[in-house]
Formats: sequence, structure tokens, C-alpha cells
Amino acid sequence: MRDILDDIERWRHDGRRIAVARVVDVEGSGPRDPGASMAVSEDGEVAGSVSGGCVEGAVVGEALRILHGDQRPRLVTFGYSDDDAFAVGLTCGGTIHLFIEPLDW
Repeated sequence: MRDILDDIERWRHDGRRIAVARVVDVEGSGPRDPGASMAVSEDGEVAGSVSGGCVEGAVVGEALRILHGDQRPRLVTFGYSDDDAFAVGLTCGGTIHLFIEPLDW
């Protein structure tokens, strides 16, 4: 989380809304451990990583839906078997569970 604080502070200073996604659980193999965080500004800027690239785009999409939609936090799950992940060019399999929420100042 510390690696994204400078970006969060800059976006906050600019008056932008922000959502934060955090890995809360991993089943099987996963690219990042629980606690890994990503921040997304309302205009789509990203800081940090929750998957090393495997599902980053989908996480950004979920964060933007929260910021531009109902503002409710949610738990989202992304998963691939190791074979399916390898087939589409991902280096990880397993399932990651993320909690995504808007920051409320």
C-alpha cells in the first residue's frame, strides 16, 4: 500500500475520486500475496498492482464501475486454472479475491 500513497495523495489534491483494490485471499498459485494494492483514479490512472498483469484491466474496470456507479464496495473474484492461464499467456493460475472500495475523505 505504501508504494501507491504518493499517487493517492496527488489525485486527492487534484480533487479526483479514487478506488482502492486489495488482494484479500489467494487460492492455489497467485501472482501477488494478500495485501497487494492498486489505486485507480476516476479518470483511469492506475498505481500499484494486484496481479502482476493477469487481471489488471478487469480490476480497473471494476474500480471505475464503483466510482461512476453506486459507490458500494464489493468483493470480486478472478480465477483461472493453471492450464487455462498458460493457454492465454498468463504466468499464473489459481484464484484471487479482491476487495474494491471507493476512498472516502
